Amino acid sequence: MTTRHPGTPLRDAVAAFSGTLGRLTDQSREKYQNPYTALTWPDSVNPEADWFFSPELTSLHGTGHEAALDDRQRHRLAFHEAANFFSLNIHGEKSLMEGLASRLYRSDLMEISDYLHHFLDEENKHSVYFGGFCRRYARLYRSRHVSVADGGGDRAVADFLFFAKALLFEEHADRYNIVQGRDERLHGLARFINQAHHADESRHLAFNRAIVKALWQAHSPAWDAGQRADIAARIGQFFAMTWREYYNPDVYADCGFADPWQVAEDAWGHPAQRARRRDFSAKCLRFFQSNDMLEELPADVF
Repeated sequence: MTTRHPGTPLRDAVAAFSGTLGRLTDQSREKYQNPYTALTWPDSVNPEADWFFSPELTSLHGTGHEAALDDRQRHRLAFHEAANFFSLNIHGEKSLMEGLASRLYRSDLMEISDYLHHFLDEENKHSVYFGGFCRRYARLYRSRHVSVADGGGDRAVADFLFFAKALLFEEHADRYNIVQGRDERLHGLARFINQAHHADESRHLAFNRAIVKALWQAHSPAWDAGQRADIAARIGQFFAMTWREYYNPDVYADCGFADPWQVAEDAWGHPAQRARRRDFSAKCLRFFQSNDMLEELPADVF
């Protein structure tokens, strides 16, 4: 006689996307790329002659500050924006890797452990690319992101917020990757890094959407209105903190602006930049709202 062990809500929710997990794991194995042999680093680059960041995606695009720059200065702004973008990814992926590693082989997440190994490996590979660029040609910009303990001791809430934030962060970065990976104006090095990152991120995003939905389905019925409101507020805060780091006063200082903090505030509030943030966040917002995880748009972001 065979005894069937009863499932838990989380295990049942994860089982519902086991087919997706298997496909993602197979794709990661098939498409593995060695970051130490896939790319030949140039001895030097020319930030004032080549584009390293699509000019329409810079944080000053559409503002009066951009209009005041000459062609050489616009190229240099784009170069520093590329270094900031890569730095943001280094900081984000460091936090992501720490969170993934802490969840490896946890009994209630055992079903996703195989894919978490690939997720971790690919994030480490991305850091090799991003760090290689910053170390060789620019600098690693500091992060002003303030880490706040999530969950209040509730592991289910902490798990949900961890993967929800990973999804949000990677959705935004991937939009930049897609556009810049196709931009033939960019230096081949910048285009390659964006293309390589997107190739893996497309799988990470599919996994993140699935695990966030599974965690929500498994745990949210037990959360009261206060917990749900707090979770929604934390997601909104993370939207704001993530976007704010794209408007980096250190970048503007490196570009020679006399008042970099004022430039950051001007750019943040400019209608052209608000519209771009709304556009790049649209898919992620639809996911959270359609699954009843977020009711209102994050304050001040758009």
